[in-house]
Amino acid sequence: MVDLETSVMELLVHAGSARSSLLSALQLARRGQFAAAEVKLEEAKAGIGRAHGMQTELIGMDEGVGKIPVSLILVHAQDHLMNAMLIQDLATDMIELYRRLPQGQSND
Repeated sequence: MVDLETSVMELLVHAGSARSSLLSALQLARRGQFAAAEVKLEEAKAGIGRAHGMQTELIGMDEGVGKIPVSLILVHAQDHLMNAMLIQDLATDMIELYRRLPQGQSND
């Protein structure tokens, strides 16, 4: 079993990295750089996948009976993951909308 502190930190790092990649993808799409935006979306997807894996591991460690103490860093890591997942959903749609704008109409 992986150390609890290590698992929480990995969750935080992967989720935070995914969030950053998603925000970069939005900025790139806004400038019309859709290929680069897609690369960032894929990076984010991988990061969210790794973070979700860590979350699943933590849930397994907890066994639904409160074995894992709830700490501020754990809540912070969960918050990062949920924000990254929400941004991923919104970024995917927003990038598609940017694609549909006439070239030069992104208010850059």
